Amino acid sequence: MKIAIISQPWEGALPPSSAIPIWTYQVARRLAKSHEVLVYARKKETQQTHEYDEGVHYILTKRTLDGWMLKVLNPLGRFFPARRPMFASLPYYFFYVVQVAQDLRKRQPDIVHLYNFPQFVSLLRVFLPRTRIVLHMQCDWLGQLDQAMLARHLAKADLILGVTEFITNNVRRRFPQIAERCQTVFNGVDFETFTSLNGRRPCPGPDPTDRPGKRLLFVGRLSPEKGIHILLEAFALVAQRYPQVHLDVVGPQWEAPSEFVVTLSDDEKVKGLARFYDGQGYFAHLQQRVTPEIADRVTFVGFVPAAEVVCSYQSADVFVFPSVWDEPFGMPVVEAMAAEVPVVATRSGGIVELIEHGTTGLLVNPDDAPALAEALVSLLENDQLCQEMGRAGRQRVDRLFRWERVVDSLEQHYTRLVSL
Repeated sequence: MKIAIISQPWEGALPPSSAIPIWTYQVARRLAKSHEVLVYARKKETQQTHEYDEGVHYILTKRTLDGWMLKVLNPLGRFFPARRPMFASLPYYFFYVVQVAQDLRKRQPDIVHLYNFPQFVSLLRVFLPRTRIVLHMQCDWLGQLDQAMLARHLAKADLILGVTEFITNNVRRRFPQIAERCQTVFNGVDFETFTSLNGRRPCPGPDPTDRPGKRLLFVGRLSPEKGIHILLEAFALVAQRYPQVHLDVVGPQWEAPSEFVVTLSDDEKVKGLARFYDGQGYFAHLQQRVTPEIADRVTFVGFVPAAEVVCSYQSADVFVFPSVWDEPFGMPVVEAMAAEVPVVATRSGGIVELIEHGTTGLLVNPDDAPALAEALVSLLENDQLCQEMGRAGRQRVDRLFRWERVVDSLEQHYTRLVSL
């Protein structure tokens, strides 16, 4: 098969640095062993238009015209209805999609696989009337955006993938007429890379294990919906009982636009996150919550390349993922489990499909700092339980979340589509 994967317009491909580019990279390189694989992505200044890596042909495009278009559209965004936001309109990154579609028309792939933006399906269908188009939802927009608007786009998709049953079932319930076209394919993890603490590899920079005491770890974007502000409140409570405990916060300062998350939600806890979009920046709010009592025990590490983040997991005693919103998946959760680190996370969205409460980790309600603190303390006080949960988590990843399993599932869906 000839398979084309279209990255989100603002995302580069090599090296992968966030969840969806990592998904593209890991899946494309494995598919390329048996298929012809094209990946379309944003071109960086130092890159060529055509690059090749592990059998994958990367076709990289500039976004100059879209940059000009967005300068016009962005100020108008406040006039768009909440359920029909600017980012769901056809002009949003129109030139990127058309440029990719024109190239695809020449190449005539069997499968086109794209992420999250249903209006892109309609644009692609104009150029590719017979190609099988797969819309892969790594977020819950199909459960939130205007139903009539979405229905027109979804009718043109041959397969809609959800990253968890939480996402997929929301689509099935809302669009029963296409329920048979909705399937779930989990995200994955490079299982062998995330070795356990007993097999620690040398890590660049200072060794975090040189610090006395136990270490808590968060990995992810520093964005309000991720709940780092709740984590800091919980950590202050934990630190009162464990004077030597340390918290590492790993991830870039990249806030999801309010209209992507807050404006679309019906959850009052998520709507309340609007207070962090006041012009200061979320990181400034986080710094204000680091009290003098915990200042020397909280480290904002910043962005760590995907190839090196394994070291952060290997030096952690407990991983914590305190999302306030309905997390679609939560790749850091399965990464921590693969590294044999017990997990404390919130009972939200797709996370409940990743963690077996009481077996591979603990789940607490979102936006509840005292409950989060108690769960963390219960693990800090019980080394044997941490070890048991760590082993069980790695076994669960082996069963469900290896990239090889993701690719096997995808190939089955692709084969079925092209045989129709």
